[in-house]
Amino acid sequence: MHPDIDQQDILCRTISSPIGDLVLYADADHLFAIDSISGDHRIRPGRHDENRVLIEAERQLRAYFAGRLQVFDLPLLPAGTDFQLAVWQAMRGIAYGAVLTYGELAALVGGRNKARAVGQAANRNPLLIVIPCHRVIGSDGRLVGFGAGIAIKDLLLRHERGEKVWPPAP
Repeated sequence: MHPDIDQQDILCRTISSPIGDLVLYADADHLFAIDSISGDHRIRPGRHDENRVLIEAERQLRAYFAGRLQVFDLPLLPAGTDFQLAVWQAMRGIAYGAVLTYGELAALVGGRNKARAVGQAANRNPLLIVIPCHRVIGSDGRLVGFGAGIAIKDLLLRHERGEKVWPPAP
């Protein structure tokens, strides 16, 4: 799950969202994973409970889906290699509603020739939406490579462009 966190300290919370149910994982201090239940979901271990990190993550995700939040401010602790962490940090710098190609993102973290490695890091992104891998597209402008599915990637990008892609939350 996360090499630096005792499995007994892992809490999870399932929330509904316009793109389907999401499972949030945290310890007392950090959010370290958000999984989409649809598609290729693998269940991570965790005790269903809540704490301030999970409550705040849910609040910010709801604000994002309602169009009221563009930048997440959460204590994150994703597990990955140094390269993956660099890619994920660079992804967090992609502005709301903007996109970069895998090659452009690779240029930010070590050279355009690393586009394939950037794609692999994006595929292993543990924090769906909060680390916005949905904002990374193919060199030809096509939507490619999104774990929750290309249709969800398209919805998220259209949402960020201001299109009404789902009904407003009650």
